[in-house]
Amino acid sequence: MESLIYAVIISFVLSLAIGVVAIPMLRRLKFGQHVRHEGPQTHLQKAGTPTMGGIIFLIPICVASLMLARGSLDFLLAALLVMLGFGLIGFVDDYIKIARCRSLGLKAYQKLLAQITIGVVFSYYAYTHLGSTVTIPFFKSEWDLGIMYIPLMTFVIVGTVNSVNLNDGLDGLASGVTLIVAATFSILAAYLASSMRQEGLEYLAVNYGNLMVFAGAVTGGCLGFLRFNAYPAQVFMGDTGSMGLGGAVVALAVLLKLPLFLPIIGGIYMAEALSVIIQVASYKLTGKRVFRMSPLHHHFELTGMSEPKVVTMFMIVTTMLCLIGLLAI
Repeated sequence: MESLIYAVIISFVLSLAIGVVAIPMLRRLKFGQHVRHEGPQTHLQKAGTPTMGGIIFLIPICVASLMLARGSLDFLLAALLVMLGFGLIGFVDDYIKIARCRSLGLKAYQKLLAQITIGVVFSYYAYTHLGSTVTIPFFKSEWDLGIMYIPLMTFVIVGTVNSVNLNDGLDGLASGVTLIVAATFSILAAYLASSMRQEGLEYLAVNYGNLMVFAGAVTGGCLGFLRFNAYPAQVFMGDTGSMGLGGAVVALAVLLKLPLFLPIIGGIYMAEALSVIIQVASYKLTGKRVFRMSPLHHHFELTGMSEPKVVTMFMIVTTMLCLIGLLAI
C-alpha cells in the first residue's frame, strides 16, 4: 500500500513541476485552443488558452509507475503503451488543429482506424495473457466470452477512449472525474492483488500490484493537473490528455478483467457518449433535439449552471458510482 501512496505523491509533485515549466512554453509556441463557434458562447473567451497539456501528467504517470514497479512488468508496460498510444493519436490530432488553425484535427476515419488498431492489438494481448473471461459485477463469477473476446474488448476500448474524450469539455471536468475513477481502480487492483496472492497466483498478484501503482500514478497526475486546469483553466489537456486518460482507464479495466464495471465506475463517461448518440439519432429521425446541446455537460451549462457547479455535480455522481463499483466486486 505504501507504493500506492508514493505513486500518487510522486506523480502529483512531478505534474506540478512540469506544469510550471510547460504552460509558459506552450504559450510561447502559441499552442492555443481553437474553440468551435457552434459551442456555448461563453467558451469563446477561452480561445488561445494553451492546449496539449496532457504531457503535464502523462510523463509523471510513466515516471512514477516505472520507479515504483516491482517484479514482472508485463501488465504495467502494456497499460503504459496503451495510454501513450492513444495519447499519441491525440497529440497528432491536437498538432493538426494548431498547425492549421482550426477546431478539427485528424479526419474521423483516420482517428478511428488508429484507435481500432491499438484496440485489436491490446485485446489480443489481454486474450493471450488473461484468457477470455471477464468478472461479472455483483456476482462471484466470470463470463467466458470465448472467440468474441477480442472484437468485444476492441469495441469497449475504442468506446471508452472516445467517451473520456467527450467528457473533456469543461475546466477540470475530465481530470476531476478521472482522478476519482483511477483512485477506485487503485483500490480494486490492491484488492485483487491480495486475493491472487492468497490463492498462490504470484504472477497475477505481482502484476496487479503494479497496476495498483499505475492507477495511483494516474490519480496523482490528474490531481496535479487540476492545479492548472480547474476553473478558470490555465491550460487544457487537449486530445493528447483526454485520449491518454481514456487509454489508461480502459487498460486498467481490461487487465483487471473488469470491463463490465466500466458502465458503473465510468458511468459519467457513458452518459456523455449516450447523450451524443441520442442527440444525433433524434435530430436525424425527428428533426428535434433531446438536449439543448451535447455532450451532456453542455446541456447543464446551457440551463444556467456555472462550469464549476457542473463539474462538481459530475464529480459527486462519479464518487457515488465508484462506491457502488467497489461494492460490486
